[in-house]
Amino acid sequence: MKFIAPLTVALSMSAGVAMGQTDVTSRVSPALSHYNSSVVEEDVWQRHDLSARDRSVVTVATLIARQQTALMPQEFSRALENGVTPAEMSGVVTHLAFYSGWGNAAAAAEALAPIFEAQGVAADSLPGADVDLLPLDMEAESAREENVQADHAETAIGVVDYTRETLFRDLWLRPDLAPRDRSLITVTALVASGQSEQVPFHLGRALDNGLTRDEASEALTQLAFYAGWPRVFSAMPVFRNVFDARAAD
Repeated sequence: MKFIAPLTVALSMSAGVAMGQTDVTSRVSPALSHYNSSVVEEDVWQRHDLSARDRSVVTVATLIARQQTALMPQEFSRALENGVTPAEMSGVVTHLAFYSGWGNAAAAAEALAPIFEAQGVAADSLPGADVDLLPLDMEAESAREENVQADHAETAIGVVDYTRETLFRDLWLRPDLAPRDRSLITVTALVASGQSEQVPFHLGRALDNGLTRDEASEALTQLAFYAGWPRVFSAMPVFRNVFDARAAD
């Protein structure tokens, strides 16, 4: 991909936003500014159990899931600097439309558009609707579909049908995100939204897709700062149950 403007242009723009945000925070809450610099930036982001790229994936997914627009320019640009590609960023926005809602995805697209424009990332260079899908694991999909049909078909057949055709036989097979990353952003969005009851299936799928237990654990640490302690503490017993079940197998 050829960029009309170098990545540093977008990062400089983001740095200005971040500097403005830092100035506002320090004027309103010097203590928060201190925690941000000394704990979040100098400690949490430097931890080794999750790569900088994956920390950005978790952070971006959290901001989109919670529609926290103030930090989006800063963190979207940091994600690109940390190795998340424009195609992957586009894929995250698309995926989270289904798991966090269309409005949240629209807010993310609005924040991402000027960053892409500064880099010269054209729409026709990003994944479109017509792509070659990844292979479908028919055995796993049939088992998932059977469970959903049994539990929910009589309640809302439309939801069941779109879950099968649009989510698991289309969205989840798009190649703009690796299955591991798609699982990581899904689990992140569920925790960030306080939807812990949906975590077991997707965390199990994430582990099947290559996310390690240590990475999943460290994702919770990142989430504590960007989604808040209560949501993470609500999710931790769920994670532990999945980990324990895996260890017992």
